[in-house]
Amino acid sequence: MRADDRIDEGVPADLAVLLRDADDGRPVRISRSLCAGCGGRVFRVLVNASGAERECAGCGARAFIADSGEYWDEEFWEGDEPGTAGCPCGGEEFEAAVAFSLGGDGSVRWVTLGLRCAEDGFCGIYADWKIDYAPTDHLLTMV
Repeated sequence: MRADDRIDEGVPADLAVLLRDADDGRPVRISRSLCAGCGGRVFRVLVNASGAERECAGCGARAFIADSGEYWDEEFWEGDEPGTAGCPCGGEEFEAAVAFSLGGDGSVRWVTLGLRCAEDGFCGIYADWKIDYAPTDHLLTMV
């Protein structure tokens, strides 16, 4: 980890390391996904190359990761329709964390979604996408 990285409390250490290693060397903020409805931390996740939507395994509440909701329709998918995230073990429920790669001015430049399987602990990067607009502060709360 770098001195200027920020990792929120509760992010599994193995997932934080994976997300940090996947970054381009810029400072990152890594945040854990928590359900706003019930506080759950395990999700079923739909992903494509440029977005993700999570569904709480506890209460079924759904939320988009970062700005995914703005691009979550067939017009933007261009043949990359979302699919259910899966672990090599067959599991489909995950803890989720997001790394926000920050530019020199503190704005978000990349969003990277990491998932940790609730069954066997396998960690992987399931989606990442570039942010090419400003301001971006609102994205930091959309985990």
